[in-house]
Amino acid sequence: MGKLWANDYLCKKNKMNVAISIVIDRRGKTKAEDKGKKCPVKLRVFDSFLKKDKRYSIGVDLTTKEFETIWINPENKSLRGANKETLLTLQKFVTRAEDEAKLITVFDFTTFEKKFFRKSTDKNNVKYYFDLAIEKNLKNNKIGTAESYKYTLNSFAEFLEPKVKVKTKIEKLTFNTITVDWLQKYENFMLSKEKSYTTIGIYTRTLRVVFNNAIESKDISTDLYPFGEKKYQIPSSKKVKKALTSNELKILFEAKVTNENEQQAKDFWFFSYACNGMNFKDISLLKYSDIKEDSFSYFRAKTFDKKAEKSVIIIYLNDFTKSIISKYGNQSKSGYVFNIVSSQDTSQSQYYKIKNFTRLTNDHIKRVAKLNDLPIDISTYWARHTFATQSIRNGATMEFISEALNHSDLSVTQNYFAGFEAETKKTFAKNIMNF
Repeated sequence: MGKLWANDYLCKKNKMNVAISIVIDRRGKTKAEDKGKKCPVKLRVFDSFLKKDKRYSIGVDLTTKEFETIWINPENKSLRGANKETLLTLQKFVTRAEDEAKLITVFDFTTFEKKFFRKSTDKNNVKYYFDLAIEKNLKNNKIGTAESYKYTLNSFAEFLEPKVKVKTKIEKLTFNTITVDWLQKYENFMLSKEKSYTTIGIYTRTLRVVFNNAIESKDISTDLYPFGEKKYQIPSSKKVKKALTSNELKILFEAKVTNENEQQAKDFWFFSYACNGMNFKDISLLKYSDIKEDSFSYFRAKTFDKKAEKSVIIIYLNDFTKSIISKYGNQSKSGYVFNIVSSQDTSQSQYYKIKNFTRLTNDHIKRVAKLNDLPIDISTYWARHTFATQSIRNGATMEFISEALNHSDLSVTQNYFAGFEAETKKTFAKNIMNF
């Protein structure tokens, strides 16, 4: 029934013990058909460490005789015309495959396939690397991070073509185009659009990650790296962490509402506050199985993947937090506590539901604040900042706050505290000696 026929003579092996060769796939052909029928010619990659090989179609079909003439006898100097072109094509496939395999530090077929089957221009293409990052994060259910890469790419597209609806230049943006001067012009463009230095910093840090990925993959040289000392400095601005005063906190808690949405926003804002500034994503993903008597425990979603050692957070319930669970909790007392997401949701669906829930809370808490002469830029983040501030007002130590906020170490808390308003720091200084 035929078989695979490899040219072992021209098989190349690199230092990673990966052998590259050209084979003709005659499987499924009878002896009669084998004489004149064309068969697919394939690239064979053999990993001697794994004792595994794969064969890849390269768009070339030859008869057995043609394969013998063109490939098995490479010393044949009489090749002309189409046969000569075919030989050169096959040799290019082998050379390119060998070159790509050598660049892979620890060989694996998945990485090889991505590198080998991409366009030759992809290795220097910025959008290609952004798309890889987006794909990887979506695969790992990091929807928010994937969205961040999309926003950054859209921003660069707007910078390249601010006056057209259909952006095409972003498709051809190369790493060597992005110089210190290019980044400075981008920064000026963003400022002209009234974007903050915080936003510029987020986008340029994302780009820096993409540069590092391309360098790590050995697709671009470190000489192209535009970031660092004496190069482009990514702007940073320490945002002042805003919190309600004790009086404002009381006014908000006692504030009258005009509809159910405002009441819900108020309830969940204070639930976050009372649970040590619990993030709204963590609130959304809280399960009944996490609750044990008068407390519940969870892992903070924001930092879970960033820490090798996972720190469980324990929150002790009070009458108020128990009332919120009783008021908004699932009647079945199973699965997720609140009806924000469901176990049937995909990761992307969960992401958008949580995002919409947070947006809804922000919109309505601002309305309540406006009606009660409170800061109208209040948001869900203020609940966390207010918890930290109120803890300081009550004489809490930095160690207590660090543990309550689930910071990795005390220095993180000190940096976090450094972003608070001066009045908060004065209060902390007054209470520090209250033993």
